[in-house]
Amino acid sequence: MSFFDIATASTTTILRGGLGMSTRSVGPRPEQNLEIYEFEGCPFCRKAREALSILDLEADVKPCPKRGSRFRDPLVERGGKAQFPYLIDPNTGKEMYESGDIVDYLFAQYGSGPAPAALRGGAIATLAVVASGVGRGKAGSFMRPSKAPAKPLELFSFEASPFCRLVRETLCELELPYLLHNVAKGSARRDAFVELSGKMQVPYLVDPNTGIEMFESADIIAYLEATYGLAGD
Repeated sequence: MSFFDIATASTTTILRGGLGMSTRSVGPRPEQNLEIYEFEGCPFCRKAREALSILDLEADVKPCPKRGSRFRDPLVERGGKAQFPYLIDPNTGKEMYESGDIVDYLFAQYGSGPAPAALRGGAIATLAVVASGVGRGKAGSFMRPSKAPAKPLELFSFEASPFCRLVRETLCELELPYLLHNVAKGSARRDAFVELSGKMQVPYLVDPNTGIEMFESADIIAYLEATYGLAGD
């Protein structure tokens, strides 16, 4: 992980106005976790993740990088096409493509007010979200060979953190499924997270397959590469 990585990931957050840094308009809570098929390098997927972070929602993430098949193929069988993001809500039975529809649905179902203007439709909002990811190039977009974990990993994160983005990019490229615990400012689960981890710092990875728990994005990325990456295959 280089200074360039940190700088470009930070620029993305700045260009998005810090969306996903804190919660707002939090409404009813789902009984079951939502599911989302997405990939980190997709700007429209970012809109959906920003909504999840703002609304303090957890989600089972199925990373679908380009050239990957671990979750892309099952999604095509289920939804009919390889388009992202794709949301599944087991609480209501709703399933949908289109980031704008997903944002509207999440705020209607689990919010107590309207979505921020930057998450709603329109040419300017669309241009802004696309432009925000340009600096990261292909990071978080293309599959790299990996070993599939027996159980999904867990990541404590919030969307606006550039360090969390770098970890999510690696999780995505390696097609590693994970439970996303959003702990943005104002999150109701922050106290429980501090009790678990010992301090308020993200990203924080929990791997139930090995018992490893760790802070620090660089250490997490190195761990993921060493444990699940198949470099050269």
